Amino acid sequence: MNRLYAVTSDKDIFPQYVGTPVQLLFRYHNLSIPFEKHVKPELIVGMCMDNRKQLTIPDNFAFVIRSGGGNLRFSEFKVSFAIATGEVTTLALIAHNNCGMVNLMSKKDKFVEGLVKLAGWDKEKAEEHFIQFAPMFEIGNEIDFVLQEAKRLRDKYPKILVAPLMYLLEDNKLYQLKELGD
Repeated sequence: MNRLYAVTSDKDIFPQYVGTPVQLLFRYHNLSIPFEKHVKPELIVGMCMDNRKQLTIPDNFAFVIRSGGGNLRFSEFKVSFAIATGEVTTLALIAHNNCGMVNLMSKKDKFVEGLVKLAGWDKEKAEEHFIQFAPMFEIGNEIDFVLQEAKRLRDKYPKILVAPLMYLLEDNKLYQLKELGD
């Protein structure tokens, strides 16, 4: 985790984020500045569906796309829509520690048992479902994933500022990630 950089004041924010909606995101969430009124979204936030994380941001500040692991591979149309119709030019991609999408294969039995018990599926159908989709949603290491996903999205949307960030469950704060070459 030595690639994480805390934001405890404005002076901690990386230069590439100063004057951008990413700086405002840090100011709202980590620094608890009073909310400004936003009439249109300033950024897109891609983050995990995990219920343990909630951002402290004002209404109308961001499009928020939540998916397992913050994986936007299957949400690109939503990202494109926010860019094209919402005129948003910044994307904050937020991973978090202790993500359930890491090491999915170890969760197969619980997944199958849960679908059988709670959703009424038969065991074979639940196993097939897991085997079909788990490889698409496995993210591996959270930091490596968010950095790779940021690179992929930068290649797809070259004019969009993509900020890979990390949310730590221990303190509910956002952290900057030092990328190779920074």
